[in-house]
Amino acid sequence: MRRVNRYKEIAANAAVERLESGLIVGLGSGTTSELALAAIGKRVKEGLGIIGIPTSERIAGLARGMAIPLSTLAEHPVVDVTIDGADEVEIGTLNLIKGGGGNLLREKIVAASSKRLVIVADESKVVDHLGTGWAIPVEVIPFGWQATEKRLKDSGAKTTLRVRDGQPYLTDGGHYIIDCSYRPILHPEELQARLDATVGVVEHGLFLGMAREAFIGGREGVKRMARE
Repeated sequence: MRRVNRYKEIAANAAVERLESGLIVGLGSGTTSELALAAIGKRVKEGLGIIGIPTSERIAGLARGMAIPLSTLAEHPVVDVTIDGADEVEIGTLNLIKGGGGNLLREKIVAASSKRLVIVADESKVVDHLGTGWAIPVEVIPFGWQATEKRLKDSGAKTTLRVRDGQPYLTDGGHYIIDCSYRPILHPEELQARLDATVGVVEHGLFLGMAREAFIGGREGVKRMARE
């Protein structure tokens, strides 16, 4: 685990090194994104002038503690670059599964508002096909979630309602998450269309065609992957 954290850290540092003053920066959520946030905080302390758009309440609180200036999409509807983590990164396409930390809706809103989405991850997250090791987090309305889950099962998913302390996990938006396994996902665009059309689904963790660049930390250092 210590070695994996080190891989994440060097990937995060490599991505943050490219930030310049004057940028509006989306701040992703999750353990890897928190390492990137720490690197951003250090650079801000050294004089980097950026404005952050946080993707979760937790990240917002951590950023304030590091004196990182924050704003909202209402004030800055176009984000220059977002730095975020991922649960899986598909080789070649840079298609992603995200949302293991439960913040996929806000992460996707910020990512969709960004000129450039940059992913930081360790080498274990790189896969030939999405769904190899991770289910897709699907954020659903609490009302009638059982009916929504049935629709997801009918679409071919093996489903699990995410719980915490014996109760359904609540996102920052007040929704539930149903983790849906479709492994392996050979036709992600078709699956994305099915999930988008499912009544009761707020958002899902398939991030297709959104990432432009990924910094992957591993035993041989940091590898940059790009989709130009």
